[in-house]
Amino acid sequence: MTRLPVIVGFGGINAAGRASFDHAYRRLVIEALSPSQRATTYRSLATLMNLSGDPADAAVQQHIERHTLVRRIEHFALDEVLTHRAALMGSATDGPLTFQLPKRQLPEHLPEQWQVDNVDERTVRITATAPFNVLFPDRTTSRVSSAGQVPTGFDPGALYPSRSHPRGLQLTLFGASDALRSTGLEIDLLKQSVPPDALAVYSGSAMGQLDADGYGGLFQNTLLGKRVTAKNVPLGLNEMPGDFVNAYVLGSVGGTAGIIGACATFLYAVRQGVADIKAGRKRIVIVGNAEAPIVPEVIEGYRVMGALAEDEALMALDGRTDGPDHRRAARPFSTNCGFTVAEGAMYAVLMDDELALELGARILGSVPDVYVNADGYKKSIPGPGIGNYISMAKAMGLARAILGEEGLRRGTHVQAHGTSTPQNRVTESHILSTLAGIHGIDQWPVGAVKAYVGHSMAPAAGDQLAAVLGTFSHGWLPGITTIDHIASDVHQAHLHFPMQHLELAPEQRRAALINAKGFGGNNATGLFLSPEQTRSMLERRWGRDALVRHARRQESTAAAAESYDKAMLEATMPSIYRFGEGVLEGGDLTLERDSIRIPGFGQPVRTAVDNPYSDMTD
Repeated sequence: MTRLPVIVGFGGINAAGRASFDHAYRRLVIEALSPSQRATTYRSLATLMNLSGDPADAAVQQHIERHTLVRRIEHFALDEVLTHRAALMGSATDGPLTFQLPKRQLPEHLPEQWQVDNVDERTVRITATAPFNVLFPDRTTSRVSSAGQVPTGFDPGALYPSRSHPRGLQLTLFGASDALRSTGLEIDLLKQSVPPDALAVYSGSAMGQLDADGYGGLFQNTLLGKRVTAKNVPLGLNEMPGDFVNAYVLGSVGGTAGIIGACATFLYAVRQGVADIKAGRKRIVIVGNAEAPIVPEVIEGYRVMGALAEDEALMALDGRTDGPDHRRAARPFSTNCGFTVAEGAMYAVLMDDELALELGARILGSVPDVYVNADGYKKSIPGPGIGNYISMAKAMGLARAILGEEGLRRGTHVQAHGTSTPQNRVTESHILSTLAGIHGIDQWPVGAVKAYVGHSMAPAAGDQLAAVLGTFSHGWLPGITTIDHIASDVHQAHLHFPMQHLELAPEQRRAALINAKGFGGNNATGLFLSPEQTRSMLERRWGRDALVRHARRQESTAAAAESYDKAMLEATMPSIYRFGEGVLEGGDLTLERDSIRIPGFGQPVRTAVDNPYSDMTD
């Protein structure tokens, strides 16, 4: 019997707000919500953004709208980006150049053409007999001014003693805390319910932590006359989000990995968790990612690749001269000019179906599988290849096997990678159009949430999952509202790219396919089943009585989860950060021949391992 990985918790943060309980999703479709749902959404964002005004006030709501989703960059001064300009000081024809310096500012290795004389105890006079190279501090203006930033006023570092942690790790702790609390199950209960090695965390960042507290400081500090800190290297590592969740949130000793696949990284983590649960190796897996790439150097790096939507190109698209339309910087499947960088953290809690029923866990959906394929030989590393045809085709094949032909045709929709680049609009639409035609699908709904929140790199498919879970619950597929036409080179046969929010009937949202493509040939497509479809399958496996018992147990779980949600509407709770708590050493363990007992866990680690090669050994 293959275990079904069930989604029992989901949370995080992106440009639309807090992900748990569909708050971020509702910001995307706020125009389609009822007045009470809109009021709750504004209230959630006002609390997150630390606003003191009444969320029902029109001015406050306008502020919230302007300071969420993709917008003008607020993280740094766009026209004051620090740079250096190389220059040659002195002239061979003008004679020696003389100037004074404090002794402490003298370079450790003096240029050969310098003559140094003391002026006093603290000052020296330099006579340069030949020209020499210098770097002048300078400021430049960023040619990209749009990004998907978390809501203005939200400060993840203020929610725990952040101690100069990189921003990506601050977002990690909030995202993982939000996801775990959304389950309605205490962490200690989870640790009592399964053996320590039946718990796993798969989390990382695609690019590492690149701000001044991470690798940014490592590479820049000495060039800026500062010191490299002891934290720059370890906290900059790609797998550090997972390490933080293990060490400071869960206290886990189970499986761990930072599985990296460029912009498909979130689905890579989900795939590992799904594989472990299906095989029975793990029973609870926390998967997710965090990224904080809104720093000038990252933006400039992608810009010179020609990958980002530059201001000048955006203005040309709209025939404007007064500046770009920041809110519409990301335009998937329309006439566009590049993607928009974003930040965020997205986490899901997965559990095998038996344990989910036993604990009365909330059932938000399930993940039967995720498929990953490389591109084969390529003309360039960032260029698209053929791998995504395979991953999408296999996910569709699984959907057909589970839902049937009609279920695939009429009960699914797609959350596309939809980066807003000219290449993506052609290649991804061809994949979707061709495969939809093969399966006899007509007007397959295709969403693209990067239009709202930008491209957050590692957590990007998590942003897509947040939209999928919201669509399952509320029925609205967020339209691609930043566009007013589909580009002429986009393949539209058998597809429907809604430019307004599209309401899907219950029978149209049995499942969704999430697609992700990454630089280097990293392609992933996951099949995600709705809560209703999941419950139907659980009833078929375990029987109606088991589902009735689960519903009774779920009452207390749901009440605890809703209590958390209500508390977050009043004030943003501190992130879970158990620094230095429950630290164990070897002497604290109970070591036996076939097991290890660990304080804090209800069950032992079984160390008696069956021989997997019994047919090959005596």
